Amino acid sequence: MQLIAWIPFAGPLNSMQSIWYVLLVPLTFGIAVAYKAMRVSSLENYWRQVLLMTTQVTVGIVALGILLILFVKYLVPIL
Repeated sequence: MQLIAWIPFAGPLNSMQSIWYVLLVPLTFGIAVAYKAMRVSSLENYWRQVLLMTTQVTVGIVALGILLILFVKYLVPIL
């Protein structure tokens, strides 16, 4: 597939597949900034709450990924 004819969602961009996990932290940080900007009543502890949410979401996604790998590798063959 040529990059000129790349259509998002129809064909994956293969150049980013090897480093997808690096983009997890900026993605969760951006989501946390937007979410906390709408939900926080005062901006006193805004950045602390953003960093806390970023950490929680990142750790949660990594934990779910590890659990999914373990499930597919060890539990699915038993079934």
